[in-house]
Amino acid sequence: MRYLTFALTKGRLADKTLERLEGIGITCEEMKDKSSRKLIFVNEEKKLKFFLAKGPDVPTYVEHGVADIGVSGKDIIMEENRAIYEVLDLGFGKCRMCICGFPEAAELLKHHEMIKVATKYPRIARDYFHNRKHQTVDIIKLNGSIELAPIVGLSDVICDIVETGSTLRENGLSVLEEVCDLSARMVVNQVSMRMESERIRTIINALKEG
Repeated sequence: MRYLTFALTKGRLADKTLERLEGIGITCEEMKDKSSRKLIFVNEEKKLKFFLAKGPDVPTYVEHGVADIGVSGKDIIMEENRAIYEVLDLGFGKCRMCICGFPEAAELLKHHEMIKVATKYPRIARDYFHNRKHQTVDIIKLNGSIELAPIVGLSDVICDIVETGSTLRENGLSVLEEVCDLSARMVVNQVSMRMESERIRTIINALKEG
């Protein structure tokens, strides 16, 4: 039997995923050693391998078949747009992708005039404005604190993840429109889904029932 390999997003998502997997009898004791410098963790009994990766890299590993199964945020899956199967909403890591700005910027979203949008997610922002709102926008890609952009006048609005909204409120910004709901999702390599269908579906069904 070949190994099934999981690519997990480092941090909270990995911790929550391992917790859910433990609940269905899939454990990896090696991963509990926080001082370990290992990059690949193995459960020999169940023929499973695990590795941790940065969120945006998980869909890439899965698309290329390095990992059979991955767990990543829906925002990453949408932005990366890889040829993979999204098979399960795991229900944790919940937040929203929103268009935010100063309250007066709400008026700019009602018309089809050109506006500037700052975001870490240019693909999601472009799809939302072009295909759903039919509004022409100038998208500015940023990597750091997106909330800063409208405050310093770089953009009219931002497209970003909102969890509690406290950072927005502290800076006089608010949610103007909701793009979509987000959460952790399980994704599967397309070839693996055919070749290892039974094993993978067993895991998916157990997680659904758990």
